[in-house]
Amino acid sequence: MTQAFDVLGSPVRRRILELLAERSRTSGEIVEAIQRELDISQPGVSQHLSVLRESGFATSRAEGPRRVYELGAVPFGEVEAWLDRFRGAWGERLDALATEVARGKRERRLQRAKEPVRRRA
Repeated sequence: MTQAFDVLGSPVRRRILELLAERSRTSGEIVEAIQRELDISQPGVSQHLSVLRESGFATSRAEGPRRVYELGAVPFGEVEAWLDRFRGAWGERLDALATEVARGKRERRLQRAKEPVRRRA
């Protein structure tokens, strides 16, 4: 699991994954977008693509002279499973907060109902 977060720790790799989440892309398209947005050299982008491929976050296939990249599935499932432990804890806390907010609204509403109506002179 540590390796997955090490891979995701790079803003360049996260941006590449965002691009791949939109659709499959050739290595040339990825290099062009990353160079334009993040000013990274072609060899640098290639190195990030290699890390994504080796970790399973991305897959690639040859289409003629081009390499086409897509999202891989396995590491995302592992990250999601790890995060689920924390979602449960936050879900309970958010439910408790919602209960307290509702209780406060109800108490204010009851308090206003008990207040005498003021007449205008």
